Amino acid sequence: MSAKVDLYDSAYGNYELDVYRQVRLETYGEDLGQTSWVTTEESNEIPKLLELTPASHVLEIGCGSGRYALRVAARVGCRITGVDVNSHGIRNANQLASQAGSSVARFEDCDVSHPLPFENGSFDAMFSNDVLCHIPGRAAVLAEIYRVLKPGGRLLYSDALVIGGLLSHEEIATRSSIGYYAFVPPGENERLLREAGFRLMNATDTSTPAAEIAERWREARERAKDTLIAAEGLANFEGLQRFLACVHTLTSEKRLLRLVYLARKEA
Repeated sequence: MSAKVDLYDSAYGNYELDVYRQVRLETYGEDLGQTSWVTTEESNEIPKLLELTPASHVLEIGCGSGRYALRVAARVGCRITGVDVNSHGIRNANQLASQAGSSVARFEDCDVSHPLPFENGSFDAMFSNDVLCHIPGRAAVLAEIYRVLKPGGRLLYSDALVIGGLLSHEEIATRSSIGYYAFVPPGENERLLREAGFRLMNATDTSTPAAEIAERWREARERAKDTLIAAEGLANFEGLQRFLACVHTLTSEKRLLRLVYLARKEA
C-alpha cells in the first residue's frame, strides 16, 4: 500500500515560496494558488454557469488559498464566503483578502462533513472544485448545500473520481495517498443530487484537460526537484510525483473520469 503523502499542508504552508508559485504558473498558466484539476478556461466559466451578479452571495466549499474566490468577487462584484478545513489555506485566504482590501470576501475554517454554520437560504449559488470527493457522507453534504441555497440557487461541483474502468488495488492506494477519497460509480452523483432535491442541468466530462494538468504539474515539479525536496522532503516529493503520474494515467485512459455537475434548487 502507498504511504500517506501530504499535498495540502505543503502547498498552503509553503504558498508564498517562489518555487510553488512557479510550479503553479507552469501548471495552470496563472497563479491562483491552485491545487485542483480546474483549467483557466473552466474557472472563467464558473461565474457564467452560476449566473452570478453583483447582488449574489456565493459559497465556495474548499476555498484553499482563497485567491480564486477573491478573483470572482472582484470581477463580478458579488459577496463570497469561502470555507476550508485546512488552516494554512484559510490563513492565506484571509491575508490575501486583507492585502486586497476586500470587504466582500470572507473565509472561515469549517469542516463541511458537519452541518454548515449558515442559515437556511443564505446563498444564491455554491461551487466546489474537486473537493466533495474528500468529504465523507456526500448525501448529507448535498442536503446541507440544498438547505443553505435560496430557491432557484445553482450548485456547481466537480468530481474527479467517477469510476470509468478497471482499477487495481495499487492504483487506488496511490490515487488515495494524499488523504480520504470516495470513488463513485457512474450515475451516483446524479442520484445523490436528485435525492437531495436538485434538478441536474448538466454533467460535463473534463477528464482530458484534467489529465493534462496532472502531467504539467508533475513535470513542473520535476524541474524544480532540488528546491522542492528542500521544502517538503524527499519522501513527500517522490510520493507526490507518484500520485500525479497515477492521476495522469488513470484519467487519460478514462479509467477514472472527472465530471463537472451543474444543478439547480427549484424555486
